Amino acid sequence: MAEKEPSPEKELIDKVKADSEKKLKMQKEGKDILFGIGTFGVVGWSIAVPVLMGIALGIYLDDTYEPEFSWTLTLLFAGVIIGCINAWLWIKKKSMGE
Repeated sequence: MAEKEPSPEKELIDKVKADSEKKLKMQKEGKDILFGIGTFGVVGWSIAVPVLMGIALGIYLDDTYEPEFSWTLTLLFAGVIIGCINAWLWIKKKSMGE
C-alpha cells in the first residue's frame, strides 16, 4: 500500500515543533544571544563589504576616466543592492536550517 504524503498542516506543525525545540536547546546552552549577535554581524558585513568595494572601484574609475556621471554613486548603489541580496540569501539559508 502506498504511503500517504503528509498534509501541509502536519508539515507546518512538525516544522514549528522542530524550530521551537532547537530554540529551547540554544537557550539552555546560552547560545541564543550569541547567535543573534553573530547573525547581526554577518548581515552587516555582507552589506558593508560590497558597498565599500563599489565605492573604491567608483573612485578609481572617476579619477581615471573622468566620466560625465559619477561611477562612485552608481557603484555605491549597486553595492547596496548586491549586499542586501547577499544578506537576504544568507538569512534565508539560515532560517531553512542550512
